[in-house]
Amino acid sequence: MADNGSLDEFLASAVDAAKKAGEIIRKGFYLTKHVEHKGQVDLVTETDKACEDLIFNHLKQLHPTHKFIGEETTAACGVTELTDEPTWIVDPLDGTTNFVHGFPFVCVSIGLTIGKVPTVGVVYNPIIDELFTGVLGKGAFLNGNPIKVSSQSELMTSLLATEVGTKRDEVTVDATTNRINSLLFKVRSLRMSGSCALNLCGIACGRLDLFYELGFGGPWDVAGGAVIVKEAGGLIYDPSGKDFDITSQRVAASNPLLKDAFIEVLKA
Repeated sequence: MADNGSLDEFLASAVDAAKKAGEIIRKGFYLTKHVEHKGQVDLVTETDKACEDLIFNHLKQLHPTHKFIGEETTAACGVTELTDEPTWIVDPLDGTTNFVHGFPFVCVSIGLTIGKVPTVGVVYNPIIDELFTGVLGKGAFLNGNPIKVSSQSELMTSLLATEVGTKRDEVTVDATTNRINSLLFKVRSLRMSGSCALNLCGIACGRLDLFYELGFGGPWDVAGGAVIVKEAGGLIYDPSGKDFDITSQRVAASNPLLKDAFIEVLKA
C-alpha cells in the first residue's frame, strides 16, 4: 500500500486531471455534438476521446510507472487486465447520452486501484460543479465538505436508483423491466439519472438510499465511486450479496442498514 503522502499526491493529480477534463466537457456541453455509435444505443463523442487523452497524458507525466485503463482506449484496443500494480481507471465522460441531450448529469470518473483495491476516487460533474473525492481511510467529500450515507433503514421509505443499460435484446429488456416492476412495490420511488458514477456518489452523500446496476460498461464506471461510497460509510457489493468485483459489470450500493433487505428483494 502507498503511504499517506503519496495518496494525497495521487488525489491532487486526479483532481487536477478531472477539472481540466471538466472544462472540455463544460465547453462541449453547449455546442453541437458529433456523435458515433459504439452499439445500438451506446454513444461516444469527440469530447469523450479528448478528455481521456487529456487525463491519461496528465497522469502519465506525473506517474509514469503506473498502469492505465480507460473506457475509450479499451473500446479501441481491447481489454487491459487489471493487475496489482497501481492502476488508474478512467471514464472520461460518464453519462455520454446525457451529454448528447444536454441533460446535466455527466461526470469525469477517475479511480486508482492498488493491489486491485479502489484506493483513490474522484468524480466531477462540471455542469453543476460538484467534485466528489475519497481516499481509502481518509473519508469522502463533496466540494471539500465531509459526506456520509443516509440513515434510512426501511426499503419502503428509500429512494432507489438503477439504469437500464445499453442492451436492447428482448431477454435483457424483459429481465430489467420485470425486476423494476417488482421493486416498485417495495421502495418509495425510482430514479434513472444515466450515470453509474454519479449514482454511487448519490449513495455516498445520502441523496439516494439504494443503487444497483447490471451489465454496465466496465470498471471505469465504478472505480472512482467505489472508494467514495466506502469512505462515506456505505457498502458496495454484488447484487447477489457476494463481495464486489470491480471487473464483473455488476454493482449494488447502500448504507449498512439496508443491505440485507435490499439483497433479498434483488434476488426475488
